[in-house]
Amino acid sequence: MRSGFISIVGRPNVGKSTIVNALVGEKVAIVSDKPQTTRNRIMGVVNRPEFQMVLLDTPGVHTPRTKLGQFMDTAVSGALDDVDGVLFVLDGKRGLMEGDRAILERISGVREPLLCVNKVDLLDRDGREALSAAVREWCGREPFFVSAKTGENMPELLSILADCLKPGPMYFPPDEVTDMPEEFLTCEIIREKALLCLSDEIPHGIGVELERFLEREDGVVEINAVLYCEKKSHKGIIIGKNGAMLKRISIMAREDLESIFLTKVFLRVFVKVREDWRNSPTALRELGYQ
Repeated sequence: MRSGFISIVGRPNVGKSTIVNALVGEKVAIVSDKPQTTRNRIMGVVNRPEFQMVLLDTPGVHTPRTKLGQFMDTAVSGALDDVDGVLFVLDGKRGLMEGDRAILERISGVREPLLCVNKVDLLDRDGREALSAAVREWCGREPFFVSAKTGENMPELLSILADCLKPGPMYFPPDEVTDMPEEFLTCEIIREKALLCLSDEIPHGIGVELERFLEREDGVVEINAVLYCEKKSHKGIIIGKNGAMLKRISIMAREDLESIFLTKVFLRVFVKVREDWRNSPTALRELGYQ
């Protein structure tokens, strides 16, 4: 048996969480087209007869502007310690961008990463060749092209990452796919649906806290959640006309949770204003960012 830890790093919104979900085979990290969707370091577990691979899905590397941003940056740094391999993900759609070199230098100071270009389903053959040449000229390395969305080259990527693993014990039971508790995953799913439904201005100021998580005797999971925003004007947008937006977010979250928990879910979501919570150590701690 081989086992080990692989960190997945890169700029915000390059598809790191989608790669983790594709490799694990189940949803363990939320996905949206908004940058900085991932806030915590999330572990996804790939179980195979011959190995167990623990994937560390990290927040996108960026310049922090709030205490929450500082927490996210610390999560990235922690994910580079004592790992067996590092996967550096580039965005095939946007190509090489400012900040990629700084990330590569930061990683290379710890260990040599594997360069992976995601979203290649959006590139034609000429586009792939041009990007490959640009990466070689940029850092002297040949990138590996994948599409986590379509599955292109994902089995090959898993095989390459598995070569980084060493003989060792299983860190998780063979039926576990993440180290995150159900309560954390519930908050993340609700936040994901808010990210999908709301405009770019609001999502970064959204946090979710559970007030109730109960599995009843009849098997129904009963959840009360609070969706926090930082401005009173945002509260009205999140609720929407006659509650339509909040209802949409709640329905999408409930459907996803029912597919994950494999049981009926009764979900209530409330909206509250908590001004500047991203800079409040108390609020960050209460919302699980420690």
